Parts: sequence; structure tokens; C-alpha cells
Amino acid sequence: MTMTDLFTPAAHADDESIEKVLAFLDKAGVVYELFLHPAIGGMDECAAIGEALGAYHCKNLFLANRSGRVFALALIGRNKRFRTSVVSKELGMPRLGFASAEQLCEKLGLTPGSISITGLMNAAPGSVRAACDADILKEEHMLIHPNTNTASLLIKTADLPRIAEALGFTLETIEVADETAD
Repeated sequence: MTMTDLFTPAAHADDESIEKVLAFLDKAGVVYELFLHPAIGGMDECAAIGEALGAYHCKNLFLANRSGRVFALALIGRNKRFRTSVVSKELGMPRLGFASAEQLCEKLGLTPGSISITGLMNAAPGSVRAACDADILKEEHMLIHPNTNTASLLIKTADLPRIAEALGFTLETIEVADETAD
């Protein structure tokens, strides 16, 4: 499979939600490169694009506590196993689990498969905690979705905290053990 089989570099997109993200990143001074591609269905497809671009990709998890009133967006290393107890302890948020598709849509305006730090654009400041695995922040570049799984943005990983702050959130750093995911 060649890079052109995977994605197409683009200066802009015909998708209004992508253009909204690009306008935000431009205003925030975040340098990015946009790549359009078919809808991505999982981590294996993300890995193929990441490898072709030499960029890191991670798991973007939208979590809720058991009562469904407290939410967190957690970026976890792509090869790390998600353990609710570890992330719950790191964030001081007991009983975290995966939020429902309905909660994801209500809080971030996203659908499963399109979760990204840029989804915070659609959330009220303080309504969602944002956290990133410390190992991710050691990477030079990474891929994020611009609120859809039909495009990816290549950004400097060091810009993640700036993106969160520009949206009214603080990106917390968490430590997730380096266990190989199943």
C-alpha cells in the first residue's frame, strides 16, 4: 500500500466541521498539515497513516464516571493498555468507564471514531477534564482528527497543551504504565 492509497494531502477541506477546526488552529498559531482519507475504523488504520507520515498516533478515549455526570478526554499511548483503575486514580475521578455514544455527541459533538483534543471546541470550559499520557508528550509529531475520522492533522505534539488552553481547558499529564495492549 502506498501513501497515496492511504490519504491525500490537502490545503483545505470541503467539510464545514474540518474548516472550523482549521480556522481555530490558524487563530491559535498551531502549525498543521491536513490529510484527507477514507473513514478510519480503528487503531490499525491509524497506525498505517502514522507510519507513512512518521508521526505518532494515540488512543483518544472519552470517559464518564458511573453516574454519567463527570467526563474526561484521555489521550493514551497507542500500545498501552487502558486500565480504568489507573486512569481513574491519576485523575482522582473514581469509577471511570467509557462514555456512551450519546454522551460523546452531547458533550463533544462527536461520533465514535472521531474523538480528538479538538472536540473540546464543542464543550463548555470545565465540563470535561482533558488528560494526556506523559509518554505521548515526548513525541515530536502526532496525528489528531479534526473532529471527523475522514481526515487527520499532523501537528507538533508540544502544541497539545496550547490547543487545550486556547479552548479553555488545562491538559493534565498522567502516567500510564507501559503495558502492551491486547
